Amino acid sequence: MFEVDRRHGVARMAQDGARWLSTSWDGGYRRADAVYNLTVPEGFERTDLDAYREQRLADAGFATGPALLTGVEMANARYARSGPVTVLATAGVSNPAVLPMGEDDAADGEAAGPASGETDDGWRPGTVNLIVGAHRALDDGALATLLATAVEAKAATLMDVAGVPGTTSDAALVGCVPDASVAEFAGSATEVGTATRACVRDAVRVSLAARYDDGPPAPAEAPYGVVTDRQTDVFQP
Repeated sequence: MFEVDRRHGVARMAQDGARWLSTSWDGGYRRADAVYNLTVPEGFERTDLDAYREQRLADAGFATGPALLTGVEMANARYARSGPVTVLATAGVSNPAVLPMGEDDAADGEAAGPASGETDDGWRPGTVNLIVGAHRALDDGALATLLATAVEAKAATLMDVAGVPGTTSDAALVGCVPDASVAEFAGSATEVGTATRACVRDAVRVSLAARYDDGPPAPAEAPYGVVTDRQTDVFQP
């Protein structure tokens, strides 16, 4: 079972010899005994992210490892467990990424901030970060499927709770244990996938509840964000 703890604005998920797939700035496939979620201060503008991560982990007394960054306080982080899966979530939606499903939806879903996929340079204290640990051995394809399963569950949960599928800066880390029992697949109908979907749903919902006393802001009330309102040419191959 993946170990979890939190201190000094850093939440950790640890498992000796684990293998991870990350969407963070230094993402990709890699092995690490621990991964982290870090709260960054308001107005954070540093670009030397590797050095910043190393200093923060050292200050917290943690070993080096992949990390995600967020403006959400780790006091609002929530873990969930089911079967072989452990999930950590931090959730803030002040920078929603609205995706209207038609012209009538565009006005209703308009967010404060730039449209058409463009972002400004303002501070964005939102972000939905996920760390998923599955105590199963997964190959590259299954680990990528686990990432897709987790992100799908996040989007479904946010649509229900906040009316958006994500924010402009969401990130995820998904991991497995190479010497554990093998799971060939990690989609929604599998043991690993089902547990991941349930854990992501519950961890995200409770993290949002911890952050927002009166529920998350409506997309139109959010201080930052984007609306993807561009049109495309759809054609038959």
